[in-house]
Amino acid sequence: MEKNKSRIIMGANTAIQTYLRQYQALFGNELYVSKDQAKNLDQTPNTLDSGNRDDLEQFRISICLCQECPLGKTRTNFVFGVGDPNADLMLVGEAPGEQEDLKGEPFVGRAGKLLDDILRAIQKKRGQGVYIANVLKCRPPNNRDPLPSEVEKCEPYLVKQIEKIQPRLIVALGRVAGKTLLKMDVPLKEMREKTHDYHGTPLRVTYHPAALLRNSNFKKPTWDDFQWVRDFLNN
Repeated sequence: MEKNKSRIIMGANTAIQTYLRQYQALFGNELYVSKDQAKNLDQTPNTLDSGNRDDLEQFRISICLCQECPLGKTRTNFVFGVGDPNADLMLVGEAPGEQEDLKGEPFVGRAGKLLDDILRAIQKKRGQGVYIANVLKCRPPNNRDPLPSEVEKCEPYLVKQIEKIQPRLIVALGRVAGKTLLKMDVPLKEMREKTHDYHGTPLRVTYHPAALLRNSNFKKPTWDDFQWVRDFLNN
């Protein structure tokens, strides 16, 4: 009995230490978390519903050969999205990049790893309570911004995904994603810290993980944004 108790305590301590190391790598030595946040983050319940998953997969199959715009001819992979089909939180970027185009999955590479770390800091995981997608499903050449004509053809797919997933909150990652969804060509700081509406779902805008890799000054406001996200979803 004592040995089992010791193993449980050691396991909990290891989980807390892992969490704090990841937090330090992401946000530095300043601690912004609440006292009850350092828990075992791997004990998130799996709430995937097979029926909704099948419905979403059928939708993916129905559009994955899309040729509605010229990007259909230049893509390597159609990047539909990935995650929990019953997610409370839906993260939306602007479009796939090079690595996403090659793998067929949104937010991979260094920016994707950073996004995963941010999610862990609010006790979330990719695929458990979270769904990740982009406005465009195909990579624009040289990672340029989406064209209005491309958004016109592809955004209805995103709207349909949202209708099927029914998240409680959408977070647009980056200025381009924010201005594309909100039809507001303004600086990101004017979109942040406000709750917008996107087809009936609350929407917030924050920095793209790639921006944090370029400028560490964006980490603190991003953490503020995701603390708000955490609190919103916990209420």
